[in-house]
Amino acid sequence: MALLDDQDEAMVTKATSFTRGSAGSAADVGGAKISSDVPDLSLTQAEQIAASIYGVHGRAVLLTSERDGNFRIEAPDGQAYLLKISNPSDSDELVDLQTACLDHIAAVDAARPVPRVLRTMGGTNRDHVTLTDGRRCAVRLLTYLEGVPAKSTPRSVRQRVQMGAALAELDLALRGFQHPAASHDLHWNVARAHQLAHLVDEIEGDAPRKLVRHFMDRFVTAILPYLATMRAQAIHNDFHLYNVLVAADDPCRVTGIIDFGDMIHAPLVGEIATGAAYQMADAADPLAAAADFVGGFHAVLPLLAQEQAIVADLMATRHLITVLITEWRSRRYPENYAYIMRHNPASWDALRLMADLSQENARDRLLAQVRGGDN
Repeated sequence: MALLDDQDEAMVTKATSFTRGSAGSAADVGGAKISSDVPDLSLTQAEQIAASIYGVHGRAVLLTSERDGNFRIEAPDGQAYLLKISNPSDSDELVDLQTACLDHIAAVDAARPVPRVLRTMGGTNRDHVTLTDGRRCAVRLLTYLEGVPAKSTPRSVRQRVQMGAALAELDLALRGFQHPAASHDLHWNVARAHQLAHLVDEIEGDAPRKLVRHFMDRFVTAILPYLATMRAQAIHNDFHLYNVLVAADDPCRVTGIIDFGDMIHAPLVGEIATGAAYQMADAADPLAAAADFVGGFHAVLPLLAQEQAIVADLMATRHLITVLITEWRSRRYPENYAYIMRHNPASWDALRLMADLSQENARDRLLAQVRGGDN
């Protein structure tokens, strides 16, 4: 993708001028597309954007991302910021949804360790950059949360329980949050996994294709009809081990929850199922690890009986959409293969494991710490 020349600061400044009153129409609101690549900005451009729009001068460090352009801006005084260049397929409404969500959390539960959205020098919460191909991307600056990704720390029962509790506390803070764009169409929404059914035939190999078709068929026939009756609210929807930061000296203490790019209004049970799915990776007993997480969540925000009945199925559904989306995207964006596929092997392993168990066995093991309480 050709971008603005970073040799000419004036061009970059012009490209990042304010676009006041530029929010798209309601018809522009759509799901985060899986077929749009990451905005390709240089470190110099990121530094110039932060300086010209926010008055923040510092050194830019590129952070890996599947869809957005993310940069850590390190100021001379030691303060760090996150400069986020949204994917060009994301409408202003979707960007504003994430901003409004973070502002809501700050207002109702200031102790929640989530990023804060900073204002531009003009007092707005976002601006724009325009690529040379004419596509426009929203720009935001957020506080940079300290901590290390839980993925890089030793795993333990206590850590999993604490992470489950942290997600439940976040969802309690999100209970009253409303936004017009919150019900947008999102491929990573487990409640709409059937919309990815066309990708099943693109899975290579008879055995893998049969495996994903099994779980897709079960979702459509046994789970989808009941989802409309489940309680729903705004959820984070991407609570994996890279999006949870913990203290370096105490890996059981959650210090940050980041990346609200997949947030959506959806069944709450999909939130806990998604978070539990990621706990299965690299665990000696994957379902026991997921059960620790579910137990921690349930102790703070109890799962209702009807949610308990389908949470294991939705956990498998999260793995299903992970393999479908990542297999599809990795073939189209090979330059970002490692990042796109980072959850893929664990999801295949989880699907094979759960295919070998009866649904009742998987559900009972997942709810071991919930003990089937009807709430």
